[in-house]
Amino acid sequence: MSDEQIDFVQGLVSELRRGTLTISVLSQLTSPKYGYALAETLEAKGVPIEPGTLYPLLRRLEKQGLLTSEWETAGTKPRKYYVLSGDGLNIYRQMCAEWKTMAENLNNLIEREEQ
Repeated sequence: MSDEQIDFVQGLVSELRRGTLTISVLSQLTSPKYGYALAETLEAKGVPIEPGTLYPLLRRLEKQGLLTSEWETAGTKPRKYYVLSGDGLNIYRQMCAEWKTMAENLNNLIEREEQ
């Protein structure tokens, strides 16, 4: 495979991955987490995310009403904790159902092609 083809495939993989980040983030916010801890949790579970991607995504999800946040100032360093809102939990569950259907359909397509 040429360098150009490798770059092209990496771009497609990045697009595919970007589409999964929202559900990945929502999946980890059933209990409150601050950004750095969330990034570490995602990384440990095989979903690395850059701070420049994570923090704007958290702000957008909060603005959309899917997350709520609260500042914790009791420690040595103030931290903003995020958690799913009621609407966020409902939407997360809907997204999981859609994901399962899409994954099943894609797996069926892929399996047919491999036969």
